[in-house]
Amino acid sequence: MSGHGFASHYDDAQAIDSIRKPTAITETTIAEMREIMARYPEPRSALLPMLHLAQSIDGCVTDGAVKICADLLGISEAQVNGVATFYTMYKRREAGEHHIGVCTTSLCAVMGGDALIDQMKEKLGIDEGETTADGKFSLERLECNAACDFAPVMMVNWEFMDQMTPEKADKLIDALVAGQEVRATRGATITSFKQAERVLAGFPDGRADEGPSAAGASLAGLEIARQRGWKAPEVPQTPAIEGEEQ
Repeated sequence: MSGHGFASHYDDAQAIDSIRKPTAITETTIAEMREIMARYPEPRSALLPMLHLAQSIDGCVTDGAVKICADLLGISEAQVNGVATFYTMYKRREAGEHHIGVCTTSLCAVMGGDALIDQMKEKLGIDEGETTADGKFSLERLECNAACDFAPVMMVNWEFMDQMTPEKADKLIDALVAGQEVRATRGATITSFKQAERVLAGFPDGRADEGPSAAGASLAGLEIARQRGWKAPEVPQTPAIEGEEQ
């Protein structure tokens, strides 16, 4: 198809560029990183939660945090950067106090995800990948959140807000601006991006049991199975191999 170049919607190299910002990580945080490392047989397996912990301090993955992680794990900064720029949950530009994600994949798109993200751009006065001048909000277009039965779905600091409309999204933002308590549809009370990142690093905040984790259509199959007495088939016992411990 001559005459037509390929333009990717995700062609945003600046979003993964290093921002050359020093880190606010202290010796206390480094001790917590060592604590994370001790959970794994291979220390380098701790890199993912360590990066979440770094984001709980800086709001993104900074150059300083990359160096600290590399030094602690005995790997190169290039290896840490390779991970930090591969997974989209790691930010190389500082996220807002509340990170808003809008799913526009498949069913969410059909059910109004594109209208939602357009509404958020207008409401917040920013584009995808940007943070408001006051640092209150950042906005991201998300890939599938595996919640198609609740489409269209938004997330606030990784917590689900189900079956959203532009009107409901407006009220959600207004409530967050006003500092009102906001509860996720299926999950905990909304805190902040940094607090959520600390939980993802493996430091619970005691909110794991707030709100249902599943509801509605997600449980329809389970309810039908219970009504009809359906059960999973028994798993046949595997014969023991001679000399193998039981």
